[in-house]
Amino acid sequence: MWSLVSCCCVVIVCQGCKFEGIGQFRNGAQWLAGDHHIHSRFSVGWNREVDPPSPIIGGDAIYPIAMNALMARHMGLSWIVATDHGGPNHSKVNLERAYPELVLSRKLVPEVIQFFGLELNSPGADHSSLIIPNSNDEAKLLYRIEGAFDKNEVFPVDKTRDNQARMIEALRFMKSLSQKPVVIANHPSRSSVSIGVYGAIDPGELRQWNDTAPEVAIGMAGAPGHQAITLNSDGTLNPKKHRGAYAGVPTMGGFDPMTARLGGFWDSMLGEGRRWWITANSDSHIHYTEGGSDFWPGEYSKTYVYAKKSNEAILAGIRAGRIFVTTGDLISELFVSVRARSGIAEIGGSIQIKPMESIEVTIKLKDPELKNWNNHNPVVSRVDLIIGEITGPVVDPTQDFNPTTRVVKRFRREDCLLQGDYLEMNYVIKENNKSQYLRVRGTNTMEMEPKPDPKGENPWEDLWFYSNPIFLRVR
Repeated sequence: MWSLVSCCCVVIVCQGCKFEGIGQFRNGAQWLAGDHHIHSRFSVGWNREVDPPSPIIGGDAIYPIAMNALMARHMGLSWIVATDHGGPNHSKVNLERAYPELVLSRKLVPEVIQFFGLELNSPGADHSSLIIPNSNDEAKLLYRIEGAFDKNEVFPVDKTRDNQARMIEALRFMKSLSQKPVVIANHPSRSSVSIGVYGAIDPGELRQWNDTAPEVAIGMAGAPGHQAITLNSDGTLNPKKHRGAYAGVPTMGGFDPMTARLGGFWDSMLGEGRRWWITANSDSHIHYTEGGSDFWPGEYSKTYVYAKKSNEAILAGIRAGRIFVTTGDLISELFVSVRARSGIAEIGGSIQIKPMESIEVTIKLKDPELKNWNNHNPVVSRVDLIIGEITGPVVDPTQDFNPTTRVVKRFRREDCLLQGDYLEMNYVIKENNKSQYLRVRGTNTMEMEPKPDPKGENPWEDLWFYSNPIFLRVR
């Protein structure tokens, strides 16, 4: 439990704008938890004794789409994305089998916004979540994209489909659409050999994706799925498994090293001023209690989007980076704002400040007095305010570091005010003369920086949350 202590914590009201104060919902928007990477029984296996191979329903993941939606609702999610992946002619499976089941699931579980999507076998890279805007043509559009660009779609294998140029072609096509999909790189470091030695996805590729279609290729999974892989079906620990199936480069506090390393790849992207966001997901195939490696959608990881509860508003919130992510239900709300003379900016936003102007950062988060799905009530032990300089485009597109990134303030119990379930913090950046970004993270641990996760670690004991950034532009 947090003790009530005195500190300078500010709730701000902006003159002339529809802002009701840090921690206040407004205009119907609220923090909506979701998951953009979920597999159903239409992530199929393949009978390769016939030519072409025929799909085996339930061969890779096993649950009906409505089952995923029901469990997502039970775990507190407001939105999900059906992202099945496959192989030869899987676009037809999605169109003729998965989509009708999604339509039915929307009727059966209307409380959960359900997007149609795909885990794309990305040409020249690893997997990525593709979220299709809701429309009458969503199924046909996904069929067209998967058929044309998924590298495993044709049989026999066509190696000319598996290269970066093909992925760029796919992004250009999606960019040309009036209703643009969203593409999020999944588990980006899972195939890495060591820190800085990348596998199927590398920094240069992700920069080219974002350069090509910045409103489509908008980010990466900060916290990958398969976090239950270290748990046996009875809940005991498996000492041979790595969290997230990250065998080459372990996760750090359950987060991908591209995100978790202070001053690493994510910070290098933000230091260019890129709107490059992070998310979290379950990558659910089979629940760990049934012999799989996964949690249910929302059971462990949540991606919160600040939006009204509609397809359009949620997708717009994702695209705009109005996102924070958390594991183990460590927090359920997070408001970060920067106040300057020109107004207020919040998560995913930017603000213009004058040279040598002092600005005020306010953080308010909800640490709920509730047990998570491990029957524990985790407590936030520390919140870090992180700042890095925006120095413009890098010369080397493979760069994965930002030497200016640092923790400027670590908030502990004695630094914060407890008001009900909310913790409030305040920090002043004095006489700022550089364009910068800031972001926030927090943990239930005592680690100053997230450490590489050892084999067999209990994911419920090592919890973190991360905000997406706010950009400060000196003019």
